[in-house]
Amino acid sequence: MSNQSLSSDQYCDQSKDDYPQHLDKPEEACGVFGIYAPEQDVAKLTYFGLFALQHRGQESSGIATFDDKQLHVYKDMGLVSQVFNEEILDQLPGQIAVGHNRYSTTGSSHIANAQPAVVETPLGPLALAHNGNLVNTIQLRDDLLKHNSNLMTTTDSELIALGIAAEVNHGKGWLEAAMSAFQSCQGAFSLVIGTPDGLMGVRDPNGIRPLVIGTLGGNSGGYVLASETCGLDIIGADYLRDVEPGELVWINDEGIASFDWSQKPERKVCIFEMIYFARPDSIMDDQTVFSYRLRLGRQLAKESTPDADMVIAVPDSGVPAAIGFSRESGIPYGEGLIKNRYVGRTFIQPTQSMRETGIRMKLNPLKDVLVGKRVVLVDDSIVRGNTSSKLIKALRDAGVAEVHMRVSSPPVTHPCFFGIDTDNQEQLIAATKSVAEIANYIGVDSLAYLSWEGMMLATRKDSKSFCSACFTGHYPVPLSEELKRSKLMLEEVQV
Repeated sequence: MSNQSLSSDQYCDQSKDDYPQHLDKPEEACGVFGIYAPEQDVAKLTYFGLFALQHRGQESSGIATFDDKQLHVYKDMGLVSQVFNEEILDQLPGQIAVGHNRYSTTGSSHIANAQPAVVETPLGPLALAHNGNLVNTIQLRDDLLKHNSNLMTTTDSELIALGIAAEVNHGKGWLEAAMSAFQSCQGAFSLVIGTPDGLMGVRDPNGIRPLVIGTLGGNSGGYVLASETCGLDIIGADYLRDVEPGELVWINDEGIASFDWSQKPERKVCIFEMIYFARPDSIMDDQTVFSYRLRLGRQLAKESTPDADMVIAVPDSGVPAAIGFSRESGIPYGEGLIKNRYVGRTFIQPTQSMRETGIRMKLNPLKDVLVGKRVVLVDDSIVRGNTSSKLIKALRDAGVAEVHMRVSSPPVTHPCFFGIDTDNQEQLIAATKSVAEIANYIGVDSLAYLSWEGMMLATRKDSKSFCSACFTGHYPVPLSEELKRSKLMLEEVQV
């Protein structure tokens, strides 16, 4: 088994607070990838799959492969292209691979918490990659400790893997053990699980986080699991279907089999996947995410179009909605902000003067295009408002006459407990300020959000099939009072 290239103590003092904040956005938890292809270079295909899913997590990356009964694993802190090279991938032979990109939600940003999580069982090793977040981790941890389980990390993902191992220890096979362990898991979990005998793909009963199935062409065949279809496209796999809420798929040399492990599945896909997280070229609900975001912009223009000369976007995630807004309103769309796409996470902190104008590290205004213009600035969300205020100041400094901000989602008023790293509720600007107060705080001439009804109308689906708790506070999975108090304001807990 391969080890990490850097020892854990080199990173043990780093936490996610040490990284510069991204734009004023919530952060996704993870991207997962799995492949069963006996005659293919599964490690290299997984590398490219993770490369396509890099937007879902930039803290760590890992790949585990199964060469018959032998497990090989390599994981480290950093982007996929920083963690792996040809020499490392050549040391990961096998017919099955599991890959993971991580952004920490449960468990801090340490090398020990990088995935896939690996545990030993009487049936052989298990490697698990998890996208989502459990809401009953304290209970699961206590139960495992009572049974003398050896916890190596602080992640909820390890708890799932150890839960499966505990069931195997009781004499169950892979499928029975996994389905039994899942009964104790509450929250969001899309899983790719590798074993010496086959590959599993699993979604929680609400299907909060996405997971898709693809097929590899050619004589050798094979199956692929990925968080998004863009992970299939990059390796030439064809989209077959989604893993359904409450479903487990089992892939081995006999093909693919499906099992309904949950008796009461109820689809509640995270709406923020479509608004912001997923790549625009990924397919969700039989449409590209780009097309949905285009409709969001059109609906936003129907609800609130100011007098203006130009529509500009906060790139990249605000671009589709801005184009839709322009087409519906008739106000010309133009490039007003240029994004430096090579600014990633860094351990080197900017100087104080750079921090004061920190938005320029990622976005820079085109002064000659913007000077004297009344602009509509379209973004997909405002979470804290700090970055938005810096961006508005940069536009003012560039000579913009008026800034009318339009947001292609409703106000974010509640934190997520299911795999999106959002602040505590009191740090969410829309939870403590009115729209007029937010407009004044960030310094715009006017501000309008898309209505919840408009957001749902653009999905062209039943609104009951989505989780929109960050906008409504209506969570699809019951939360303990202790968990509520960890993120919700006191008055919310008392309601």
